[in-house]
Amino acid sequence: MTRGRKIAIWAVVVAILVGALAAILIAIHRAQPITIKGAVLSQDADPQKQLPIADVEIVGTDGSTVSSCKSDSSGFFSLTLRRGLRRRQAVTLRFRHPGYQPLDLNEYVGDKIYLARMVPVSHRTPVTSDHPEVTVSNVRVRYSVKATTEADVGSAVKTFQVANVGNVACKGRHPCSPDGKWKAALSSTSLDAGEGNEFRNARVSCIAGPCPFTRVEFEDLSRGGRTVNVSVRDWSDTTTFLVEAEVVHPMVSDIVRESYPVIFGQALNFSLPASAEGPSIEAEINGDSIVFPLGPDLFLSWADCHVRVEKDQSKAYRCELKSGYRFR
Repeated sequence: MTRGRKIAIWAVVVAILVGALAAILIAIHRAQPITIKGAVLSQDADPQKQLPIADVEIVGTDGSTVSSCKSDSSGFFSLTLRRGLRRRQAVTLRFRHPGYQPLDLNEYVGDKIYLARMVPVSHRTPVTSDHPEVTVSNVRVRYSVKATTEADVGSAVKTFQVANVGNVACKGRHPCSPDGKWKAALSSTSLDAGEGNEFRNARVSCIAGPCPFTRVEFEDLSRGGRTVNVSVRDWSDTTTFLVEAEVVHPMVSDIVRESYPVIFGQALNFSLPASAEGPSIEAEINGDSIVFPLGPDLFLSWADCHVRVEKDQSKAYRCELKSGYRFR
C-alpha cells in the first residue's frame, strides 16, 4: 500500500470520527432540558407601580407536553421545558392568578428574559354610603434589634517584676536575649475582670529598671474578654511592669426602631435588616391607631403581604391592600 493511499484512508477515518463526535454532541445537547427564566409583574404605565406578583401559576406547552411552575415573592419564575425541545421552537406560556386577568404569551424558546405583565382584576367594593372605603394612613413599621451597652465598673491595675541579673553570658541555656548572647528571664501575669465583666483598653508598660532590654513575648490585651495575659522577656537587670485596663459590664437589650414604608398605588414596600425581630405595622385605620404584629404568617386584616430574603439575609416586604381599603 502506497503512502498516499494510507494518508487518504486516515483522512476518511478522521472525518468519520469527527462526524460521529459532532452527532453525539448534538444528540447530547438536544437531550438536555431547556430552562427559561423570567418575572411576572403587574401591568402599569408607571414602572414604579409594576409590582412583582407572587404565586402565579405558570404553564408552558409546545403543543405536546406541558411544564409548570410558580413565581416566587419577587415574581421570578424558572420553567424547565421537555428534553429535545430546540431553540426558536414555538412555546405558549400561560399565566394564572386569582387577582389578575389570565395572560397567554406566544413565545419562542431562546436565550432571553421573559417578562409577563398581568392586568389586575378589579374586585373593589363599590363605594356607597353603606360600604365606604376604609382609609389606611400614617403607616409605620416597628421592629426591635439586639444592642449591647456597657456599664463602667472601674479599672484594674497590677504590677509584676521580671527578676534577672544582667551581663551574664547565656551559653545556650534557655531563655536568652533575642540575639542569644545574654542570659534572660521570663515572667508572666494575668488579670481577671470578674464574673460577667470584660476588659477594655488593656495595656502593659515597663515602669522601672533597664526597660530597653526587655520585650513583651505574648499579650492578648487587644482581645478584651474577662481575662488578659502578658509574658515579658528581660535580658538585663530586674525590671518592673504595669498592666492596666478598664472594666465594663456588657448588657444586651432590645432597642425598638421605627421606619416608614414606601407606598406605590395599592402596595407598600419596606425592608428590614437581618437582625430585626418582632416586626409589626402601626397604622391608622379610619383614624384609629392600631398596631398589627406581622407574625410568621404575615397576616394583616387589610393587606396581603409577601417577604423576600436577600443574599445578605435582610428581608424585603410588600403588602397590597385588600378590597375595600385605600391609602390616604
